[in-house]
Formats: sequence, C-alpha cells, structure tokens
Amino acid sequence: MVTYSESGVDIDLEEVTVSALTQKLKETLKFQDVITESGHFAALVRLGNQALAMSTDGVGSKILVAELMDKYDTVGIDCVAMVVNDLICVGARPLAMVDYLAVEKPSPEAASQIGAGLAEGCRQAQTAMIGGETASLPGIVRNFDLAATGIGLVNLDDIISGDEICAGDVIIGIESSGIHSNGLSLARRVFFEEAGLKVDEALPTDNSVTVGETLLEPTRIYVQAIMELVENVKVHGLAHITGGGFTNLKRLKKGISYYIDNLPSPPAIFEFISSQGVEFEEMYRVFNMGVGFAVILPEKNAQEALKIIGEHYPAQVIGQVVDDSQGKVEVKTYQGEWIEL
Repeated sequence: MVTYSESGVDIDLEEVTVSALTQKLKETLKFQDVITESGHFAALVRLGNQALAMSTDGVGSKILVAELMDKYDTVGIDCVAMVVNDLICVGARPLAMVDYLAVEKPSPEAASQIGAGLAEGCRQAQTAMIGGETASLPGIVRNFDLAATGIGLVNLDDIISGDEICAGDVIIGIESSGIHSNGLSLARRVFFEEAGLKVDEALPTDNSVTVGETLLEPTRIYVQAIMELVENVKVHGLAHITGGGFTNLKRLKKGISYYIDNLPSPPAIFEFISSQGVEFEEMYRVFNMGVGFAVILPEKNAQEALKIIGEHYPAQVIGQVVDDSQGKVEVKTYQGEWIEL
C-alpha cells in the first residue's frame, strides 16, 4: 500500500502544524473588520458595503515534474489557478495578483516561460498581475519555487460563506483537467519509484499522452463559469476541490454531511495511481478524482446552474447535502465502494 505520508506529506500533521501557526495569529484579527472565520478558502475584510477577499498559494512539487521535463510554461497557470479558484469560493471576482519567485540561480529562459504561464493564467481569470518579488536564495531553494497572492471584491450582500447550505441541497461537480496541483508527491512516488516510469514514457492507462504531459496538465481556472453562475443563480456554497480531496467540503459549514453518489469516471491518471496500490480512501482524500470544483445550491436551481456551467466545462449533479450533525463526507467510488472521508 502506498500512502501520501510515505511520500513525504502527512495531511494530519499539516493540520496540526497549521493550527499551531494560526493560533498565534488570531489576536491580529481585531485590528480590522474581518468577516470570514479562518479555514475558509479565502479571507474577507469589510470595506464599506463591499468586502476585500484575499488568498495565497503556490504550485508545490509539480515544479519538480516541470524540472524533469525542462518545461516551465504551464506552472504559472497552476499558480494563478490555485489562488483565483479559492477567491471565487466566497463569491469574489478576482482583481489583481502579485507573485513571488524564489530561485537558486537566475535563469532568464526559465523565467520567461514561467512569466508566459502566469500571463495565460491571468488571461483566463481576467485578473492583473500588478507586481511581485524575485529572490535568489542559493542554499535555501533548489531550482525555484513559485507562489502568488490575489485579491478580489464582492458586495457584502453577495458573499457566499456556506452558512445557507441546508439538507436537500444538491452538489454539482465541475470536471477537472486532471491532477491539478495537489497530491504530486504521492503521484511522483507512484510513477517514478513504484512503477519505474519516466516522464517521456506513455501513460499506461492512456497511450496518447506521456506521463510528464499528464502530470503537467494545467489546473483548470473556474472564474468565468462561477462568476456567471453567481450572477444568475442562487448559490449556497462553493468549494475548490484541492489538497484533501472531497474533505474540502467540510470547510463550508459545520453540522451537515455530504453524500456523494454520482461521480464521473476519473481521468486515466487516477486509475493508474489506484492500480499501483493506493487505497480508495487515500485517493479521495488526496486527489480531486475528476472534480475540480463543487457548487452547492437548492435542487430547484440545479438545471439552470448546469446550463450555465456547461457553457464552460462539463458538470453534473454528484450528490446531496443531508441532515447529519456528524459532518461526514461519504463517497461512492468509481468501482462502487462506499468510503467515509
């Protein structure tokens, strides 16, 4: 059995570590009119009759795959995606970003490729990259690391916090483009150590693409679809399905549970990872499994929502909210097995 923790990432320890960090920071919230509680996808600060949304994230160990391929023109898209897909979870429209590029040694060629990816991500999100910082850190950074922070705006009356989620609501899942930017430590172990594959070899479950191309497929950016949706349909909750898989739904509201029984077939990359000894519970706790974003709304609004989202990406109703104070997420896997996350 291959697990995420054996690959160097302990999700449970990360949660404890984040808690240890944020406990020291809670007292700073009194200095501004902060709306959201910690743990949501984006933070909100009141600005008159609007709220400023903020989020920050990076690309993670997907960078190591880019290094193996000597191809850096897609990781910038991932960087933008990981930030703006969090901002829209509170109903905010992304406005601007700043990036942080830390390098072992400056490389104009790599920087040019990274910049091209950042620009393409901003184009898709219709946001501006207004500044940033580049630091040369030999001895601290190997090759490079890339992160960004974004801001967005939302009217106070239009904030989507998740508080309105209730039993009977349905969950719409929007298709992912593949692995996105989460779980790459586990995926790299499976492909390169357990299976002994190389980046230029064909993906065993899809011979039309290589392992490297599959792992580097950029994260989908859901901004335009979600902005159009919230402007036309009443939505109760929005969740970016990133690290932690479907447990991300628990970040929206306590005292309810999610019953997911109609997931699409997962992309070929996940079928291969599962075939190499990664258990289903681990798969659905680590990866998006083909659903990169979730929308929770009243059942009566589902068809209109699907029509709007469908103009951008494939989507379907994947489950429902149930009245269960235990706060569970139960998932029916693509092989028909039920698991609790």
